[in-house]
This record gives sequence, structure tokens and C-alpha cells, in this order.
Amino acid sequence: MSDREIFSAAIEYCTSEDRCRNGIGTYKEKTLHAVLKRYIESNEKKQEISVGSFVADIVNEKGITEIQTRSFEQLRKKLEHFLQTETVTVVFPMARTKWLLWVDKSTGGTTKKRRSPKTGRPYQAFFELYKIKQLLTHPNLKLRLIMLDIEEYRFLDGWSRDKKKGSSRCERIPTELVEEIHINCPADYKKLIPDTLPDAFTSADYAKETGLNRSSATTALNVLFSVGVIARKGRNKKGYVYENK
Repeated sequence: MSDREIFSAAIEYCTSEDRCRNGIGTYKEKTLHAVLKRYIESNEKKQEISVGSFVADIVNEKGITEIQTRSFEQLRKKLEHFLQTETVTVVFPMARTKWLLWVDKSTGGTTKKRRSPKTGRPYQAFFELYKIKQLLTHPNLKLRLIMLDIEEYRFLDGWSRDKKKGSSRCERIPTELVEEIHINCPADYKKLIPDTLPDAFTSADYAKETGLNRSSATTALNVLFSVGVIARKGRNKKGYVYENK
């Protein structure tokens, strides 16, 4: 089976009638996390394994795998412990295409899905990677960025008149595996440097080529500089000027 076929089978398993009997937003484990865990390691005996005082999502012949859907700062202590003795792969899923569905808390009813105008790109990972920047060059750490198409369910509990602004997310259900980017060593971060950049570039150039805003582009270049795949060659009125190493 191809990776996409294995992923589709994981979706089918994790969204089965038995698992869904309590309805959207009531799972003990969120569907996105469950699907990724099933996709990466289908043997449940190798899932949710105690390692010291922590619990790892997966422990198998490849080492430890941790699936982190957000908030990498919460992962730092666990990583510091695991990396002392094990190879650790951090899996970070991101939405390429997102379909939004709104859930009425009082009735449980949902609206028809509507496609978000925003398209996700792998470069958006830097917002979270910055939070564990000091660990990114550890020889035992690997990264697996997974781009997905996703249906996102949100409660109509926001502060605006239509209750959408400030709303809370209740569930994300992946529908398709789009792309995976494997970073197994610091040099692999070059995969997150567009070929279209000029030889000497600034955060404004990086923002233009990646679709990030200027602040996010500055964060991305900070991380790329920290892992050693770009160098600073000076400054201009727009800030640091970088070049590939």
C-alpha cells in the first residue's frame, strides 16, 4: 500500500461508527492525533508507552515518535528527557486546505462545509519550531512535517454577532495526505529555503517567496540561521542580509 492508502485506512478506522458514537468534539483523543498515530504505527501495543516519567505516543524500532499538533513549548521537557537516550521524531501536522464547519452547541447541528480562503504551507512550521530552537540540532532529533487537507469543526461560541470571531475549535478531521517533509539532520532544513530566493536575501525577500508575513519570516530566518543552513553577511536598511551556506 502507498502512504496515501495507509493514511486513508487510518482515517476510516479512526472515524468508524464505534469511535464516533459520542459525537463530534467529545472524543477522549482528538481525531487528527488518532489518525496520525494509527498511520505511523498501527500496532496499538507500541502506542502510549511510558518512558521514565513521561508517556510517548509511539515507541517502536525507529525510536520514539511524538505527535504535536500545536504548542511546542509544552513538548520541551519531554524532548529533553527522551533525547538523552533515544532517537525522537516529532510529527507536526499542518493544513494545506481547510474546510470549516460550524457547530451549534445547543443542538449539535453543523453547517455545510465551506473552504477557507487561506492555503497552508510548510514554512508556517517555524512559529512552533522557534519554541524548541535550542534542540533542533540535537543528533537524536528528527522532524516530520505532514501537510494535510482537513475538515475543521468550530463551536459557534465566539464574541461577534455571528459567534464566529473568537470561537473555539472542537475537532479536526483529516481527509487527505498531501505531502511529507522529513528533516533528519540540520542540513535538511534547506528544504525550507525556496530556490527562488536571490543569492543575498532579507526577511522581506523570504516573506515574499514563502507567503509568510514579515514577522513570521524573521522568525523563520532566525531558526534557519540557528541550525546553520544560512549565514548573515551584513545588514541594510531592512535588517540582516542572508546567504545560503
